Amino acid sequence: MAVAQPEKEAGNVVYVGEKPPMSYVLAIVTQFRNGEKEVRVKARGNAISRAVYVAEVALAKFLPGAKAEVGISSEELESRRGGKTLVPAIEIRLRK
Repeated sequence: MAVAQPEKEAGNVVYVGEKPPMSYVLAIVTQFRNGEKEVRVKARGNAISRAVYVAEVALAKFLPGAKAEVGISSEELESRRGGKTLVPAIEIRLRK
């Protein structure tokens, strides 16, 4: 009986936040140069537009021939006031 392999999470994911966009582009390109076949770019809330920009720059300038798939979702987070709130999230899969 074959055992399902766990999804590789930590090594091929770039979480986009408040750093300059080119630092995330560099992280993506570095992972592909280190042999990754797929890199996932993830962001939530206000960082979503930055994640899209980062993926577009990486594809246009550094990864010719790579493909992108986009998935959107919502994540439930604890608010500062103690309640729960839904936050939009995006995952962009870049594949060579």
